[in-house]
Amino acid sequence: MTDLDYFNKNGFILKKKLFSKDEIDKLNNFADSSYGKEGEVKKTISTKGSAYLTLWNSPPDNLVSTFSTNERIVRPMENFLGEEIYHYHSKIIWKNSGDGGFDWHQDYGYWYNQGCLYSDMGSCFIMLDRASKENGCLKVLKGTHKVGRINHDPISETDVQADLERIALLEKRHETIYITAEPGDVLFFHCNLLHSSARNDSNYSRRTLIVCFNTKSNSPYNEKIAHATYSPLTVLPSDSIMKYNFV
Repeated sequence: MTDLDYFNKNGFILKKKLFSKDEIDKLNNFADSSYGKEGEVKKTISTKGSAYLTLWNSPPDNLVSTFSTNERIVRPMENFLGEEIYHYHSKIIWKNSGDGGFDWHQDYGYWYNQGCLYSDMGSCFIMLDRASKENGCLKVLKGTHKVGRINHDPISETDVQADLERIALLEKRHETIYITAEPGDVLFFHCNLLHSSARNDSNYSRRTLIVCFNTKSNSPYNEKIAHATYSPLTVLPSDSIMKYNFV
């Protein structure tokens, strides 16, 4: 089965060791020194507790963009979504020890209300730490990208969750997959795939760089409520990460 066939059937695909240890170490060191500071991290609140993230609507002019616009994630996502894509937004989920998780939701549950007419969108989870059940790894309901958009209800000023009645029914029909992974592994998934995560009950972090892409033809009709409207993406070569020099 090709990667495209697997993605279309299941709504996601995990690619192992897409980034090297040296590349991930370089990003972790940069992110911790540049963004892991009080006041630069946003707080979200779900029924799983509080979580913290740093978000960019455009690729930042720093090391992070050598990952978020790297050909190793852009070209596969173009293949999965079937057309030219652009950077919709990206974020680091810090998920330190004791931080909360996220309730069941679809990313399109948010993006539908941001002026995106179609669900021709997807995300890449770049693992910066080992992801395990203990530290609240992502879990997905396999194949649920095919159910279409589900209604979402607000649970706080920052977060929503998918209709609980439908979630209960879908959990009986679709296999729950825990995305246990190592630093440098990357999960590609469709914006309608149901996913959630638990609280981090371990003594170590589960940091993730999440890069979200939209298709050119699906640029939001109302730029005032969207993360980003279409802008051509400058795709960086695979070796741009290790060639990047800090000023």
